[in-house]
Amino acid sequence: QIYLSESGGDSVQAGGSLTLSCKASGKVDARYCVAWFRQEPGKQREAVANILSGSGNTNYADSVKGRFTISRDNARVLDTVFLKMDDLKPEDTGMYFCAAGGVVFCRMDAGPEKYLYWGQGTPVTVSS
Repeated sequence: QIYLSESGGDSVQAGGSLTLSCKASGKVDARYCVAWFRQEPGKQREAVANILSGSGNTNYADSVKGRFTISRDNARVLDTVFLKMDDLKPEDTGMYFCAAGGVVFCRMDAGPEKYLYWGQGTPVTVSS
C-alpha cells in the first residue's frame, strides 16, 4: 500500500510554467509505474505522462510532448515524482492526479483502471 499526495497546482497565464509534485509514502521500496492524469469537469481522466520509478523511462501524451517533463528524485525508492509544465495552454486546465500501479502497465494507452493508488488531485487553471 502506498499513499500519494499532490501539490503545486495554481492559476497561471497561458505561456507560463508550473511544477507539480507527487509525494509517496508507505511501501515505497517496490517498483511502480507512476503517471500523471488530468481531468476536466464532465470528462474522463486522461494520462499525460508516466515514469517507471526504477529505470526512469518516461512516456508522454502527444498533446504535451516537448512541453511537459516527468521526473523522479530517487531511483531506489519511490519518493517524489514531478511534472514540470512549460508553455501552458488553456486546454491544459484541469484537476491533475498522480497515480501508481504495476510496471507492466506503464504505457500511455493504459487507462485509469490499471492504477491502484491515487492522490487527491491538485487543480491547474490556465487563462488566455
